Amino acid sequence: MRDTLVLNASFEPLSTVTLNRAVVLVLQDKAVVEQTHPELRMRGAAVDIPAPRVIRLCRYVRVPFRRQAPWSRRGVLVRDRHRCAYCGSRATTVDHVVPRSKGGSDSWLNTVASCAEDNHRKANRTPDEAGMPLLRQPFEPTPADAMLLSLGHDDFDALPDWLSKGAA
Repeated sequence: MRDTLVLNASFEPLSTVTLNRAVVLVLQDKAVVEQTHPELRMRGAAVDIPAPRVIRLCRYVRVPFRRQAPWSRRGVLVRDRHRCAYCGSRATTVDHVVPRSKGGSDSWLNTVASCAEDNHRKANRTPDEAGMPLLRQPFEPTPADAMLLSLGHDDFDALPDWLSKGAA
């Protein structure tokens, strides 16, 4: 299923919605299409439009300030682009830098994507204890960055100017 990014009237990323919901918002004149899926169209009895990939609301929606993106295992894999923090190969699991048994927590700064082999090899040790240095340090994405990453936009330099300014 394809999700559509919803931007506020100020171009700030708000959320994602299903493709069908995005089309309904556009047809009700509540949103305008900013970017479409190439070669994908939505057809109905009286309508034939390009499928929206990014829509922008026509009216500004006030949202409460969110300080941090919620942590999730999927979020860590997406943040690290499904690459193992120890060897760089394809990651399928999440590893705790400081193991939970030693007081480590489920947090952005204490978890990294890992391949199953390295996760098993590191076991219940820190990277220093296991002699397995991290290729890159874990970081905490902003809520807007986490939303863009979840949609597959992992190269912020390649985003259109209007979107990268709203995400900053």
